[in-house]
Amino acid sequence: MSIKYQKETGIFTLHTKHTTYQMQVDNLGTLLHLYYGEKIADEDVSFLIIRNDRGFSPNPGDRMEERDYSLDFLPQEYAGIGTGDFRIPAISPVNGDGSLAFSGRYKRHKIYDGPYELSGLPKLRDQKKESQTLEITLEDEATGLMVELLYGVFEEADVITRAVKVLNQGKEEIKLSKVMSCTLDFLESDYDLIHFGGHHVQEHEYHRQPVSFGCQSFGSVRGYSSHQHNPSGILCKTNASEEEGDCYGFVFVYSGNFLCEVEKNQFSQMRMNLGIHPQQFEWRLLPGESFTAPQVVLSYSETGLSRLTNNFHNIFRTNLCESKYMNQVRPVLLNSWEAVYLDFDEKKILEIARSSKELGTELFVMDDGWFVNRNDDSHGLGDWELDEKKLPHGLCWLSEQIHQMGLLFGIWIEPEMVSQGTKLYKEHPDWVIQIPGRNPSMGRAQMVLDLSRKEVRDYLVEKMNGVIREAHADYVKWDANRSITDIYSQALPGMKQGEVFHRYMLGLYDLMDRIILANPDVLFEGCSGGGGRFDAGMLYYQPQIWGSDDTDAIARLKIQYGLSYLYPSQTIGSHVSVCPNHQTGRMTPLHTRAVTAMHGTFGFELDPSDLSEEEKKQCKEYAREYKEYAPVMVEGDYYRLTNPYENHLFTGWMHVTKDKQKAWVSLVMTDVEGNAPISYLKLRGLDKDGMYRVDGLNLVCSGTVLMKMGIPITWELKEYEAVRYCLTRIDKE
Repeated sequence: MSIKYQKETGIFTLHTKHTTYQMQVDNLGTLLHLYYGEKIADEDVSFLIIRNDRGFSPNPGDRMEERDYSLDFLPQEYAGIGTGDFRIPAISPVNGDGSLAFSGRYKRHKIYDGPYELSGLPKLRDQKKESQTLEITLEDEATGLMVELLYGVFEEADVITRAVKVLNQGKEEIKLSKVMSCTLDFLESDYDLIHFGGHHVQEHEYHRQPVSFGCQSFGSVRGYSSHQHNPSGILCKTNASEEEGDCYGFVFVYSGNFLCEVEKNQFSQMRMNLGIHPQQFEWRLLPGESFTAPQVVLSYSETGLSRLTNNFHNIFRTNLCESKYMNQVRPVLLNSWEAVYLDFDEKKILEIARSSKELGTELFVMDDGWFVNRNDDSHGLGDWELDEKKLPHGLCWLSEQIHQMGLLFGIWIEPEMVSQGTKLYKEHPDWVIQIPGRNPSMGRAQMVLDLSRKEVRDYLVEKMNGVIREAHADYVKWDANRSITDIYSQALPGMKQGEVFHRYMLGLYDLMDRIILANPDVLFEGCSGGGGRFDAGMLYYQPQIWGSDDTDAIARLKIQYGLSYLYPSQTIGSHVSVCPNHQTGRMTPLHTRAVTAMHGTFGFELDPSDLSEEEKKQCKEYAREYKEYAPVMVEGDYYRLTNPYENHLFTGWMHVTKDKQKAWVSLVMTDVEGNAPISYLKLRGLDKDGMYRVDGLNLVCSGTVLMKMGIPITWELKEYEAVRYCLTRIDKE
């Protein structure tokens, strides 16, 4: 049993392979958080909770005589509001009498095999029922508001999930203005917060700062998880490194507005909350109604960031995305976007597809611009009618021609958007998210369809499935190119407008259920102007997401570094593009662009006619090398060898098979110094007692030497040049 309950002490203990999570129902019915960390026995660690009479920390009304009991300093599993805990709350209701308080006391619990249900929301899958679930119900007796805390334990994966259901069992309507999916309390606060964010074409940057007194937060109110902040983070000891130190990771399985907040309080305790952002959120619950908050995935490592990374990589590979492609080597593709943008015709598309074969590609993708009035990015979205001037023989014919070349065929769509001049907008202006009486904000000259409306989703399901069928598509790129503003649904009454952001996301998931899951043989790739919606909610549906619209190899090193902490390499769309790069103007060697792109799904974003014959031969060799290397990336463990924010000279990373028999090491020089000292790239993840042949260096070394001493980086490598080494264990051949 991975979940145990001791009735005598009120203690719940959750065990994974290497970790333990413990909580206790105290004599007041408060659910206290006792411990989360390295695995311990089924011992009672409640002695860690010290109660003192602290000034200005009030005592509950039914325990006034216990002046050393205050919610202001007790670590809790789900923090209420208005009853003596002045830290950041997990829930904030407006009760029927107008009061703003919630005090949840233990009501009941249930333990069972298999996963809990989250209707309409993505979550970790468990078809084999290898997990266990704990449900604990807290009740506010004064209002009848109940909170079901859901814990899922994936024992072998060292993962615990959290989610919340809120039920109104009272007699009056209750409004929820904040519902976090997870609270995690710590008795100490000597931690750093790591999170990832930036902006369009510079997403997923690594940020690490000490947790300081007061509250730190990051999140999104843009309608999507956003380019600016990823819905994930890590709390680690200040001395934690890749191989040492306590590290707690958390990932929100949600694609909309979110908030992560971390508070260090007056007593140097720490609290982390993660959930839907409360800005522009309000959910009304009539008596008998419920609200379900999305899932958070937690994992812990006592041996540094590398193990934490591989915990998340492993669970996301096996239990998140249902696509058959998740753990397959993906086809090498060529995407037409940076080759021709919107300016193409049938002849040009076929010419690019035909010449892409010379690069070793297996899949040709026709990006944006194939439908009526789509000669710039200001028109055409919504009707999804083929532009017969560009493609006079039709999608079916075009697909057939490309398939006859021996290539798979892919196509670009942006279902969630509409342009104002389209037939769809003229016939259904009420289908658009906009506030009546106001001039709407525009993004990329397009507006957002109201996916909270079933009739809108029905229209899109018919249109998109029709395009996929007509195109005989093997691959679909699903894009979304603006944030959501002017939030308002004309299908809802005014008092329910605070529900629109979340209803939109539920509608999007329903849409993906009916399009993506209805086409299991199609490889879908997510995109939102690059990495604007790179999150676990999207990975539930799509096995890969375009990492960034910035295809510059050097810029991509930091972008992919940030993503690597929590998301597997095979989920990151990454391509070789032309130089000078279209986003940065930087010139980098073709080999460097290929090495960087091999961190992810690998493909080309260029017109082959712009390449020399020698470059085409090189590209074909890179495609071949990728197919050889990809199985290690798809199935193996990942290790960051340098931090590009601390090491400005070079960036290194590697993938190692689970049995440690083979590894690929990649290195890119990002700067050079004259007369520089010799640096050494120290490897990770090898068997220290094994002997490895390092191809390309005529070198045989033990794992110990390669990890402790490393591979020398010589002056022969110039700025922006790259090398890759294949390591093969030879003592067990």
